[in-house]
Amino acid sequence: MADKKLKVTLVRSTNKRLETHKACARGLGLRRMHHTVEVTDTPENRGMIDKISYMVQVEEG
Repeated sequence: MADKKLKVTLVRSTNKRLETHKACARGLGLRRMHHTVEVTDTPENRGMIDKISYMVQVEEG
């Protein structure tokens, strides 16, 4: 059984953001603008994505 994946892209800078929001971006593996990572669809990852939803773009698959 393959786990469901999400493609997450950082579309807004982490400059001048709350430390907790920067930590969420780092926790997802996002390092710089327009960097895309593939993460598993877990409640923990969904929570981080929801917290920084204004900074990221999410695609299913």
